[in-house]
Amino acid sequence: MRRHIAIFGRRNVGKSSLLNTLTGQTVAIVSPEAGTTTDPVNRAMELHPLGPCLLIDTAGFDDEGAVGRLRNERTRRVVEQADMALLVTDGCGDLSHEKSWLDELRRREVPTVVALNKVDKIADSRQVAASVAGRLGADPVLVSAATGEGVAALRQALAQLAGDDEPLSLTGRLAQPADTVLLVMPQDPQAPKGRLILPQVQTIRDLLDKDCSVMCCTLDGLARSLSALRQPPALIITDSQVFNQVEPLVPAASRLTSFSVLMAALKGDVEVMARGAAAINRLTPQSRVLIAEACTHAPMSEDIGRVKIPRLIRQRVGPTVEFDVKSGKDWPDDLTPYDLIVHCGACMFNRRLMRSRIERALAQGVPITNYGLAIAKLHGILERVTLP
Repeated sequence: MRRHIAIFGRRNVGKSSLLNTLTGQTVAIVSPEAGTTTDPVNRAMELHPLGPCLLIDTAGFDDEGAVGRLRNERTRRVVEQADMALLVTDGCGDLSHEKSWLDELRRREVPTVVALNKVDKIADSRQVAASVAGRLGADPVLVSAATGEGVAALRQALAQLAGDDEPLSLTGRLAQPADTVLLVMPQDPQAPKGRLILPQVQTIRDLLDKDCSVMCCTLDGLARSLSALRQPPALIITDSQVFNQVEPLVPAASRLTSFSVLMAALKGDVEVMARGAAAINRLTPQSRVLIAEACTHAPMSEDIGRVKIPRLIRQRVGPTVEFDVKSGKDWPDDLTPYDLIVHCGACMFNRRLMRSRIERALAQGVPITNYGLAIAKLHGILERVTLP
């Protein structure tokens, strides 16, 4: 849920130094040698007055050679998850790279601050700043990573660009103040020992913020929990993996959804993904399906993405349906070989990255859905599920 701020620029303009100065910590390696930063470097922290942020340092977008092209591709991928961008320049050269990147960021509607770095070494920084503004079409913030000059102004510029975003509610309109909500949370081998998984924790917090009464149970305790209530709960939220076992026990007066469906609305576009689930009806024994996971956990027995969903689809369509699994930030440029994409809830992604994936799938004409919606569709209960 942190605001992702990506730092872009040519090699040796001081991106890593500026990151260290902004954070007040030695986060990134700094060297006068060009190309020191090779892979994106992430730093999560509270950045006043922006609040919780994830700062992403990137390799210089003017890198050269075969390895340089690979670094450039990784840098370009960061754009897909950037809520905001900081474009750093030292004002030297023709700034064609900077102009090209700024145009791309604007095309993708990524709010961007331009920073003119190393002003402590520029004789007439105001004149250089005016030149940069004319060539890029954006007034730069004058800053020095070495001395700290202008850093407060840079933080303020980022804060003004960010605005006051209203925090999104995970349960949306499904839960109202004073509602009783029942959470069905099986603790299977995939669950971390001694902890709850992130969507469960976020859901509980969201409901408490709404002053709801929250009751939690495992699948085995569902019937007992329902009988303990004087009235049916307004909402039942379940783990998608037990949708088919929970649905028959849900009172007629209660709405039903899952943690995965909630995440589809919070991080992506639940209406698009609900329509994408309909593509399951069009799969054939020759179809190819992409399973996409945001996290890079070590898969265990009965893994939902690698085992359970493929099994359900093959039982419905046929044993020859092919599946590819991509995890973490690994994501194909060409999605057209696939007849369907089934994505996880994306609790480890920010909203910008998940929506970028949805937009790319739609642009290439490939339907996309998520784990919870796909499972509900495969069990024939999608119409019973309430969307946020």
